Amino acid sequence: MITLFTPTACAIRQLGDGSFLGVVLGSLLWSAACFVALYFGTVWSVHHLLDWHGPLAWAADLLGSVGASLLVLWLFLPLAAVIGTLYFDRIARAVERRFYPNLPPPNRAPWLDQLWDSLALGLRVLGLQVVALVLALALPGVGLLLSWAISTFAIGRGVFVAVAMRRMPRPQAEALYRSARPVVLVQGAVMAIASTIPLINLLVPVLGTAAMVHALDQAVSPRLRA
Repeated sequence: MITLFTPTACAIRQLGDGSFLGVVLGSLLWSAACFVALYFGTVWSVHHLLDWHGPLAWAADLLGSVGASLLVLWLFLPLAAVIGTLYFDRIARAVERRFYPNLPPPNRAPWLDQLWDSLALGLRVLGLQVVALVLALALPGVGLLLSWAISTFAIGRGVFVAVAMRRMPRPQAEALYRSARPVVLVQGAVMAIASTIPLINLLVPVLGTAAMVHALDQAVSPRLRA
């Protein structure tokens, strides 16, 4: 039975698929490399900018570590969106080979267009994350819920449209998003929560993209499957 959580459940079930493991490993390595670089880069920057000595140096290191951890969590969704869209064609092909083998080949956009869309998506998500951070600081409690809602929208709509554009023009993909909004936003909500869980969040680029392939299949018109 198809439910709102079917796309994410199917994506999780495929993690052990041999054809999927290479994509998962590549995404994991990119995610880990980005966040290790971001973390240690932030710690180093805080330490050298403050230039404290003696006991204060310990405080600077602690401040840098805490700040870096928060920054990594805050920037996770934008980076996950970029990593996911860079891998989304390989992820989508692995999902389609297993679940939808009768689909015709997609009409993929040129590589430079895909790269531009990836960066644009990351910047849009980053901008919304800034709004979410301001809300979380200005409205404690309520702000956190609003922040989660913004993250849900950003990752849900962005990744779904990127995946849909493998098979249709952008206007049609955006129209399809509007018709499939409930199921898309549920997957976005799950990924927004997962992005706050250490280690699990490294899987968000793969799981989010795979889930949106299933969400697209639920929403797409039958003529596209012929």
